Amino acid sequence: MKFSVLTLFPSQVKDFLYQSIIGRACEKGLIEIDAVDIRDFTDDSRYRKVDDTLYGGGTGMLMQCGPVYDSWRSTFEKDEDRPYTIYVSPKGSVFDQEMAISLSKMSHIAIICGHYEGIDARVTDEIVDEEISIGDYVLTGGEPAACVMIDSISRMIPGVLPNIEAFTNESHMNGTLEAPQYTKPPKWHDKDVPEVLMSGDKARSDEYNRIASLVETWEKRADMIDRLQLSEEDWTKMLAFKNTL
Repeated sequence: MKFSVLTLFPSQVKDFLYQSIIGRACEKGLIEIDAVDIRDFTDDSRYRKVDDTLYGGGTGMLMQCGPVYDSWRSTFEKDEDRPYTIYVSPKGSVFDQEMAISLSKMSHIAIICGHYEGIDARVTDEIVDEEISIGDYVLTGGEPAACVMIDSISRMIPGVLPNIEAFTNESHMNGTLEAPQYTKPPKWHDKDVPEVLMSGDKARSDEYNRIASLVETWEKRADMIDRLQLSEEDWTKMLAFKNTL
C-alpha cells in the first residue's frame, strides 16, 4: 500500500513515520510512504511561496490551488491510477477505527496537509474524496493528523503487526475498550494480579476479560456502551464485577 503525503514539511512526516513498527513495514516493502513537498511545485523559484491573502478579507494566508493541485497530480501518471484523496481538516468526519479498517483496503491514499488558514476551496472541491479530522480541535498543520492516520491504517495491513491477535483484541476493535492488562510481578504495591488471569484456564480468563472490557468501557466511555446491545446477563455480570473492585 502506498501513502502520498502532500506537505510543506516532509521531514516532519518522515521523522515520525520512519520509526519502530511502521518504519520496519516500510523496509519490508509492506507499505510505501512518499512525503511530497508542495513547495516544489510553486512558480515562485526565489521564495517558494505557496500562499496568498484571502479574498473577502480575513486574517492569515491561504494555500493556493496551483501548488496543491500539481503536487497531487505528481503522485500518479494515469487517471485510472488516481489515489483516494483525503484532506485532513477540522471540518471533516472524525477518524475512528472503522475508518482505519476501511482505508487499509485501499492501494494508494494521498493525504493533503493544510497550513495557515487552510487551502483554497476550489482545489479541495476538485480533488478531495473525503475530509477527515482526528478530533474537535485545531492543529498548526495537518502533518500530525496525517501521521496519526497513517499509523492507525498501516497497523491493519497484513504483515505489519506480527499476528492478527496483536490488534483484534484492542480498544475500539469491537466497539469496546480493552480490558486492563497485567504482567510480572504478581504483586506490586500491595496490588495483586486477578487470580483468574494466572489460573491457566483460558475460558475463564477470556470471560473475565470480556466483562472487564465492558466495565472499562462503561466507566470511561459511556457513549460507547450506549451503542452496544448488552443482555441482562451481561449487566448482571458487570455489576457483580464492579462490586469486586
